[in-house]
Amino acid sequence: MSKWIADPCTTNLDDVETPTAVADAPPLTGNRRSLFKFGAAAVAGLLMPSVVQAQGKARTRGPTTSTGHEPQSPNSMPRPTGLDSSVAWLSPEARLVRRITMGLTDAEVTRAKIMGYSAYLEYQLADAAIDDSAVDQFVATTYPFTTQDVSTLYKADTTQVQNQIIYATIYRSIYSARQLKERAVEFWSDHFNIATAKVGYLKLPDDRDVIRANALTTFPQLLRASAHSPAMLAYLDQTASLKASPNQNYAREIMELHTLGVNGGYTQTDVAELSRVLTGWTIAGRGTFTFAANLHDYGAKTVLGVTIPATATSTGVAAQQEGEDMLTLLINHPSTATFVSTRMLIYFLRYDPTPAQIATVAAVYTSTGGDVKSMLRAVLSQANLMAAPAKMKRPFHLVASGVRSLNPTVTAVGVANLAGQIAVAGHQPFNWQTPDGYPDMISYWAGNMLPRWNYGSFLANANTATSVQFNVAPFMTTPTAAFIVSQIDKFLFGGEAPQRLRDELTAYVSVAPTLTARVRETIALAMASSTYQYY
Repeated sequence: MSKWIADPCTTNLDDVETPTAVADAPPLTGNRRSLFKFGAAAVAGLLMPSVVQAQGKARTRGPTTSTGHEPQSPNSMPRPTGLDSSVAWLSPEARLVRRITMGLTDAEVTRAKIMGYSAYLEYQLADAAIDDSAVDQFVATTYPFTTQDVSTLYKADTTQVQNQIIYATIYRSIYSARQLKERAVEFWSDHFNIATAKVGYLKLPDDRDVIRANALTTFPQLLRASAHSPAMLAYLDQTASLKASPNQNYAREIMELHTLGVNGGYTQTDVAELSRVLTGWTIAGRGTFTFAANLHDYGAKTVLGVTIPATATSTGVAAQQEGEDMLTLLINHPSTATFVSTRMLIYFLRYDPTPAQIATVAAVYTSTGGDVKSMLRAVLSQANLMAAPAKMKRPFHLVASGVRSLNPTVTAVGVANLAGQIAVAGHQPFNWQTPDGYPDMISYWAGNMLPRWNYGSFLANANTATSVQFNVAPFMTTPTAAFIVSQIDKFLFGGEAPQRLRDELTAYVSVAPTLTARVRETIALAMASSTYQYY
């Protein structure tokens, strides 16, 4: 039986068979030609962001050279057409729901407005107090590999293991009541990116035991869990690092991408020396972290100005402490506070955080020991969020938000269909090959709009398939254009759709407000609008 990893301790993972990808999206149910006839006239003025660029490519890396890859704000900040921040999205609570969930719902906006801004943020931060048992039960029953140990996963069908982690991620993002946790999971999954194509079944316990278990705890807990993750060690070739020939990949990326940042003050010599410190950090059996004392370099080393004296080989497993001490050094380094805070601000707040915002969040990191919840309170202050421009939904976010808005009936097969939609748009979970994670840059995503528009049509017209079925009846209780558009505004935009969009939708549905197909098309157009593409 073919496996992604025959033996993590001995196999060259670059030569391991790549798992079968999730199948392409199924045929778009109910995709109507008349929608695109209308779209030809309307899209130019209503739907397109003001700057569109082709999608970028994955980064290329030299073998030993540190280069900059932090998310950068585009030269010209595109804004959603028709969305003027001075007249739209005025409710602080609705803005908060947009930022800390995978898509607003009428119920969630109502909850936030009743609770108030600060109380709702605290409600979502207290994730353990939110009852998510129904979602947990569904995931455990429908995707049983998510609860299995590495020995079981190793013996399992490779495609099923990969699909189950993807489907469980999609399901949780849509239906979990712990929405801020799901947003944090996505953030840290990119920060500590691992591609399943290289590590196979090992990514599943990494997602469960590293990212999900620590997403709202502290950065030190996340970094230490990641540094001991068999998936991370396999992905960045730490398992191939020997005292005679240390592999520098993990040493480089833990400084460049996980802690200090490319401009964080380290040198290539620091990379080489840290790789020596980490010799012996590897995997045993089918995927268990171990320190192999016989692989460790016991010579003297200097990293970031800190000297580690030479020790005798008889030190044995106690030499693992050298690496643990280096993790502490990286955690406490001021560049780490700045870099992690910057990444968090970009993801949760805006593409272009100010130096003052970065300094404020970095100070919280330092004073709290990298407490994630405390940092998020600083990032998501009401003043910060009300001044922040809209961000563009990445494809995964867009697909999740569509289901949350329209609340269709989605079966397990339907989740797989949604995975196909995400994959076509280029954002399949755990599929970014390089260690920097999926870009959080509008210039990367804005050049691939057609799958996004097609998704709105697929979802709004899902009325015959049993796997995804959208009931349009609540939008037509009163079959008038005014009522229909008010319902679209309520469920898709939290009651804050800009007047221009409302007028365009009204004009379109007014032709036949009693015709179900016309109403579905109007909903699809609303989802294709730039206002809905942003959050």
